[in-house]
Amino acid sequence: MTDTDEKEKGAKVPTLCSQRWILAYIGFFGFGVVYSLRVNISVGIVCMVKSPEVNTTEMLYSNITTMLPLVDAACIAETKKADESNDRAELEWSKSTKSSILASFFYGYMVTQIPGGWVADRYGGKKVLLAVILASSILTMLLPVCARTSVYLVYVIRVTLGLLTAATFPAMHAMWGRWAPPLERSKLTTLCYAGTTLGNVVTFSTSGLLCAYGFDNGWGSIFYVTGGLGVLWSLAWMYIASDTPNSHTRITEEERKYITGSIEYKVDRKTVKVPWLSMLKSKCLWACLTAHVCNNWTNYTLLTNIPTFMKDVLKFDIKANGAVSSIPYICQFVSAIFAGQLADFLRTRKILSTTGTRKSLQIFSFAGAASCLIATGFCDCTQRTLAVALLSLAVMFTGFCRAGYVVNHVDFAPKYAGVLFGITNTVATIPGMTAPLLAGYLTPNGTPEEWRNVFYVCAGFDILGIIVFGLFASGELQDWAKDEDFEVEIEIDGKTNEAFDNKDTVNSDIKDKKIE
Repeated sequence: MTDTDEKEKGAKVPTLCSQRWILAYIGFFGFGVVYSLRVNISVGIVCMVKSPEVNTTEMLYSNITTMLPLVDAACIAETKKADESNDRAELEWSKSTKSSILASFFYGYMVTQIPGGWVADRYGGKKVLLAVILASSILTMLLPVCARTSVYLVYVIRVTLGLLTAATFPAMHAMWGRWAPPLERSKLTTLCYAGTTLGNVVTFSTSGLLCAYGFDNGWGSIFYVTGGLGVLWSLAWMYIASDTPNSHTRITEEERKYITGSIEYKVDRKTVKVPWLSMLKSKCLWACLTAHVCNNWTNYTLLTNIPTFMKDVLKFDIKANGAVSSIPYICQFVSAIFAGQLADFLRTRKILSTTGTRKSLQIFSFAGAASCLIATGFCDCTQRTLAVALLSLAVMFTGFCRAGYVVNHVDFAPKYAGVLFGITNTVATIPGMTAPLLAGYLTPNGTPEEWRNVFYVCAGFDILGIIVFGLFASGELQDWAKDEDFEVEIEIDGKTNEAFDNKDTVNSDIKDKKIE
């Protein structure tokens, strides 16, 4: 295809107002809702549960030689202020109970990843996403009543939320395997999944205010608001989304041909047989899995514990805690969007191959996050501004993984993207169960020295991810992921189609095909 042909084709195919981009927009808000449902309890639990009745000054000075060699008077004042602001708390849960509740979500989350991906790959992701988000939203609105009734009901709700929302990422990956043209994959998926950051930002920034000023004793309103937003999104999703371009009633013919003609398999064909053995032998799958686990250790540690760190070490009160806890995720939102644009720019201009792009951005993500977290561990409440800045940079660096391992499944096996993400995310859920528990175990007194060890562990996982993903990741379509009878309908002009990265991406008969 010549440059002139490519420009003319680009002029005919809509972009920002196209159905594939509208899918990214609605997906963006959908994942914002999903993460609001997931993390609302991270801030909510701070103002739901009564603080232990201890003398703050005596606690700070009791082990001054081993715990806090230098205690600033301002820190003591801020600690008292933080404790006094928690006057609407109702529940008496121990520290271990709180950690267990934060972790319980992931006991359900790891069970339905692969089944959810398989169902979405075979039958389409629209119904899967609709069912799980609607049900999760209703359960979230029931949580305040259940919390006041029995802590065991809270466990049941959180585990069930995990079971349901586990299918969201695999289902959306299955849809992108059918909707995202190769050279737009980074932009579309990073925009869609940046909604998770929106959920973090909005939930963290508003939950503290709802705790202080909201209805139903403050903290209850957190769950009613986030659950209600999920119900509203579900209604919009029913109208807007379709499983494939060919089943969409409002898509233009030019866009339909553009998408189906560039994706490397027949998007309307149901995925009946999954090459499980070939998948498990694939180095690039193991590279994605390792990167996923390592990133999730850092991500879940911060996601579930930033509000606690802000309260224990930096001594922010309840109202300020939520707003300050959201700052790192605003940075992550910007970096994720930028990473998607940068990745497709590098690939389109042939500055880097898909493999080189994925490896470079993922290594950059891990290295930056590890460095900033180690530095954060050396901050205390007298260095609040520096601590928040370093923590924000650390979370910002994690945003670059959206154009790294996150989209990589769709590169090397778009036909099985849902199942593949289900596999890696199942194993990567283990950090969700263990990281909050380890953080709680390592920080019994909430001192800066104890939190430093938490950040060291995160940095260790980031280094492991750099090594494995850097050595074994690949962005090329794998042989086991191809449709044997698939024929791409794009003109080649004697060269590899520019919609793909190299000649191995398409079948050997591609050179004889023309654009319809």
